[in-house]
Amino acid sequence: MLGFFLFLQNQIIKMTITELYKLFLKSNKVTIDSRKIEKGDLFFGLTGGNVNGSIYAQKAIEQGALTCIIDDKNYEDKSKKIFYVEDSLVVLQNLAKYHRENLSIPIIGLTGSNGKTTTKELIYSVLKQKYNVQYTQGNLNNHIGVPLTVLNIKKDYHEIAIIEMGANHQKEIEFLCSIAQPDYGYITNFGKAHLEGFGGIEGIIKGKSELYSYLRDNHKKVFVNVNDSLQVKHSEGIQQIVFGKGTQYQFEPISNDSSVGLKYKDIEILSHLTGNYNFDNISIAVRMGFYFDVSINEIKNGIENYIPSNNRSQIIRKNGKKIVMDAYNANPSSMEASVDNFATFQGSKVVILGDMFELGNESEKEHNFILKHTLDKKFDASIFIGKEFKKAGKELPLNFETKEEFINYIKENPIQQDTILIKGSRGMALETLLEFI
Repeated sequence: MLGFFLFLQNQIIKMTITELYKLFLKSNKVTIDSRKIEKGDLFFGLTGGNVNGSIYAQKAIEQGALTCIIDDKNYEDKSKKIFYVEDSLVVLQNLAKYHRENLSIPIIGLTGSNGKTTTKELIYSVLKQKYNVQYTQGNLNNHIGVPLTVLNIKKDYHEIAIIEMGANHQKEIEFLCSIAQPDYGYITNFGKAHLEGFGGIEGIIKGKSELYSYLRDNHKKVFVNVNDSLQVKHSEGIQQIVFGKGTQYQFEPISNDSSVGLKYKDIEILSHLTGNYNFDNISIAVRMGFYFDVSINEIKNGIENYIPSNNRSQIIRKNGKKIVMDAYNANPSSMEASVDNFATFQGSKVVILGDMFELGNESEKEHNFILKHTLDKKFDASIFIGKEFKKAGKELPLNFETKEEFINYIKENPIQQDTILIKGSRGMALETLLEFI
């Protein structure tokens, strides 16, 4: 039996995970953020980097927390139900595993290099038409976010769950699968994301395919886009739920300058997302809807009522301009797809691209490729921001090492083009440029 040590009434006792689980079931929810404590919450004070979550335990109790689990003995207070453990994160993860093993609802595991979050949001928007769905909030898709999502599945309320799993190195998806224990899985694609941590594209394929390994080893099921030969190849040996060309669920892409969607038989579904690269993301949401017995009208309603609001493939209209805001994140694969899609737009166009992070030794090569690829499209203007792009295009006139340099430039030289693409890695925070356009 999994267990850990709590210090209670001057005695060291061993509390089993079963006993902690009973306490968890009495709680309102599990949280690691003392600023969001509500009465009856179970608070975990995590330690990491420059943060010592244990120091907030007293505040959490004052705000109504039921119990606090911390791993800094200096802040324990047994009389106030602030309990010390050796590693609060490990206890959080073990509690999530135990909760998962006590759930009977289907859980969908989702990973991939590009489009994970948008895909998750679309699937949620479809499935919630019929079910009470728990799903990963925001980008809580790591070794902390996944257990928190699992622990926020209410046993007597939720009927299905969608767990997004992110990774920047091998064995991470394997570990997250051990917590979420998905019944179904889907990998969006294998792309050039986190090249530094994975050690190249082959490392990415191996790392993301850890989801396939879990599903295969545990006799679970996988959704497969048969249009993607890599996904077909690496999901062999798993019971497949397919969609794509030549299957019963073959979808036809439809799009215009502002949105992308699909046609199935005589039904057209048009989303509020832009970018042909979102066709596959919409397709899997529709396919999952069919698999889980959501009606076509409910599926259509779910897709067409999803409004992107997280700087992912958003269309923003400001001062007579149409802005394609895709600044939540970027890697060479998603950057190339965004540039290619933007090239199909009508009217005068300018691209604003920011550096791509976590590319390791491939950074110079990939930034050079994207810069040349973008210039080959012959947009009315191509603007690059960041140290890596600056090195790649030293002689280009619209090449800025910092965002501040570019802001100073456009204050004196406002953008004249009607349509603007903004894309870069999260660390660039290019959405802040909106204020100056």
